[in-house]
Amino acid sequence: MTHWFHRNPLKATAPVTFNFYGVASSPAATKICNDLRSSRVRLLELFTDLSCNPEMMKNATDLYFSLLQGFIVSLDGSSQDCKLRYIQNFKWTDTLQGQVPSAQQDAVFELVSMGFNMALWYTKYASRLAGKEDITEDEAKDVHRSLKIAAGIFKHLKDSHIPKLITPVEKGRDLEARLIDAYIIQCQAEAQEVTIARAIELKHNPGLIAALAYETANFYQKADQMLSSLDPAYTIKWRKYFHLKTCFYMAYSYCYHGQTLLASDKCGEAIRSLQESEKFFGKAEALCKEYGETKGPGTTAKPSGHLFFRKLGSLVKNTLEKCQRENGFIYFQKVPPEAPQLELKANYGLVEPVLFEFPALHAHWTPETLAAFDLTKRPKDDSAKPKPEEEVKPMKEPDIKPQKDSGCQIS
Repeated sequence: MTHWFHRNPLKATAPVTFNFYGVASSPAATKICNDLRSSRVRLLELFTDLSCNPEMMKNATDLYFSLLQGFIVSLDGSSQDCKLRYIQNFKWTDTLQGQVPSAQQDAVFELVSMGFNMALWYTKYASRLAGKEDITEDEAKDVHRSLKIAAGIFKHLKDSHIPKLITPVEKGRDLEARLIDAYIIQCQAEAQEVTIARAIELKHNPGLIAALAYETANFYQKADQMLSSLDPAYTIKWRKYFHLKTCFYMAYSYCYHGQTLLASDKCGEAIRSLQESEKFFGKAEALCKEYGETKGPGTTAKPSGHLFFRKLGSLVKNTLEKCQRENGFIYFQKVPPEAPQLELKANYGLVEPVLFEFPALHAHWTPETLAAFDLTKRPKDDSAKPKPEEEVKPMKEPDIKPQKDSGCQIS
């Protein structure tokens, strides 16, 4: 399943030194600033390191976020802002809107922006793992788990932290609800794709596969709706991906629903269901080409080259021919003019985001350490503010070269 999933670029950020000369007035306070700087640099390096695994990512994010929390939460557990929340300016770019950065002098902005990249990393890790030639069952479970973790991170940011931002989120930016929802739903849909591939390989009940495919197609359609009111210049490629996945899984659903109908001796309805499957598969093929030719942010998936994609085309053709033969010899049923209405509900295999929480405050944060940050010593020119010449360079993401597709399904 190499290049089966579309991935938008990581967010990029300006360097942050956490140099509060004069303000950090004790060795413990200075050490926290140094640890923040080094752990931030390390985390940003890991986002583009192909050798990074979930355990390494968790250790790095736990360290940085536990230190950063000292700029946000009150040590006494009250709802009051920490006095350090607005001491440092942070600049971040957007996954869709190129290298045009947003800047906020707010540690919560840093928390949600870095958290957003962490969620993106889990989706990219899942995509790389799914692209292996001989994926094992444990690796397939890791793909499934990583996508659910990513969905949980996005959801936690949306529900618990983005509402705390003082500066309103700009329309069409990553932290806006419509975009976050699109990411959440995409993660759920892709995790369900893993479930469907597993169900097909283990030859589960066609009714269950049809229902799961239908639910997955609906997920992709819903994700597309989230982007429908945003600027097409940024979203058109991503939306084409959602369109082709919607059609692909509608084709799967009608195909397996047709098998269910045939098993119930409803051969005429089965033929009509398979014809509808054939139509959706044709649309998916056309959309694959359109998607590949559409310019926009992100890596380009290549679904039509996959055996998983091509197998569906063969399955639809062979099943339809079988139904037509059976109808000509045994059933002699009329083929309805209208396709059957799919009112399928999957009772198993539906994906929910994994619950996520940021780590607790680092043990180095004590009342004495916090008191050692003397805000009255801040320079009047406020060097924490960004300089006009500061550039936000894009993250250098590794170029994932497609491997030979062995046709192995995720199992």
